[in-house]
Amino acid sequence: MASQFSFSLLAHDSTTAARRSVFCTPHGEVQMPAFMPVGTLGTVKGLTIDMVRATGAQMVLSNTYHLALRPGDEVVRHHGGLHNFMLWDGPILTDSGGFQVFSLASQRKITEQSAMFRSHIDGSLLDLSPEKAIQIQENLGSDVAMVLDHVVELPSPKEVVRDACERSIRWAKRCQEAATRDDQAQFAIVQGGLDPEMRVWCAGELAKLNFPGYAIGGLSVGETPEAMYAVLDAVMPAMPVDKPRYLMGVGRPIDLLEAIRRGVDLFDCVLPTRNGRNAQAFTDQGPIRLRNNKYQLDREPLDPHCPCPACRHSKGYIRHLFIAGEMLGPMLLTAHNITYYQRLMAEARAAIEAGEFETFYQRKKAGWTAAGG
Repeated sequence: MASQFSFSLLAHDSTTAARRSVFCTPHGEVQMPAFMPVGTLGTVKGLTIDMVRATGAQMVLSNTYHLALRPGDEVVRHHGGLHNFMLWDGPILTDSGGFQVFSLASQRKITEQSAMFRSHIDGSLLDLSPEKAIQIQENLGSDVAMVLDHVVELPSPKEVVRDACERSIRWAKRCQEAATRDDQAQFAIVQGGLDPEMRVWCAGELAKLNFPGYAIGGLSVGETPEAMYAVLDAVMPAMPVDKPRYLMGVGRPIDLLEAIRRGVDLFDCVLPTRNGRNAQAFTDQGPIRLRNNKYQLDREPLDPHCPCPACRHSKGYIRHLFIAGEMLGPMLLTAHNITYYQRLMAEARAAIEAGEFETFYQRKKAGWTAAGG
C-alpha cells in the first residue's frame, strides 16, 4: 500500500466476524464499518455538500463512467480534481464503470480489450479499457480507484460467469500496471457470481496481486438476500485480513448488518437517497412511507433522537411537502436516510468495540422485522 494509505484493525467482535478498523487516506480517516453516500455525478442528489457532511458521512462515492461523459474527466481535472470541483474535503471513492457493463448491457459491447458503450446521453462511443478507466480516475483525483471489472447478471450460465470472472482478474492486473499516482489506492473486485468455489478462487488470484483493498462485486444484481449472504459466507474467509473489504452496491439496513457480521468494512448504495426522493424514510421500526394518508395528522417526528433537519418537523409536514410536490420533501428525507445509515454504522462500530455486535444486530433486526420492514 502506498505510504499515504494505511489500514489498521482496532477490534474484533467476540462472537461474530465483525471488525472495527480505520482506513487512512490523503483526505482523512475512514472509521469502519462505514457507509458511503452515492454521489454519482459529483453530487449526492438533493443535498448541499454541507448537508452531506452534517449526516456524519466520512467518504462519498462518484462514478467514472458518468463523470467521463458529463462534464468530462478533463474538465474535472481542470477544476483541480473532484474534491475541489464538488468542495468535498474528505475521502472519495470512484467506481470504475464496471457496474455500467451490467446496467447498460443493451448499449455496450465487451471485448478482451475493453467495454465499448454508447453514451446514454448523446449516443457517442466511449471505449472504456482498464487503462482508460484508470486514466479517467486519475484525472478525477479520487482517493480510491476501483479496477474495471466485468459484471454479469445473476443467474447466468456457469461458463458466462467464469469467463467474466477470469477477464476481471486480467483487467485488474492491467489497471494495476496503468497506475501513475501514488496518492490514489486501487481496490480489486472479486467476481464469480453465486458460485462459492469460483468466488474463493477469484479472491485468491487477486490477493496474489497485493492490492491496497478488495471489494466483493457482482451482487445486488437480482439475486435473493439469502444467496448474497451465502456468497459472503464462502468468500469472506478467503479475503485478505489486513486490507479493507468493500461490498459494492449493498444495501438495505439489514443487509449492512448481515455483511458486517461476516467481516465487511465498507458499503455504498443508492437506497437511502433514491428512497428518500420517493417519500420513504428508514427508521429502527422499519421504513415509513410518508405518502400514506395515515400520516396527514401525525405531529410526531420520524425519530425524536435523530439530529437531521427532517426530524425537526412532523411526519404530517413532510407528507404535505411530497403531496404538494415541494422539492424540500425529497431533500429532507434524503438527509434523514443518509443520517440514519451513518448512525447505524456508528452504533455498529461501538457495538464491535464492546464485543456486543450480535446483541446489537438481533435488537435492530427485531425492530425491523416487527414492522415488516
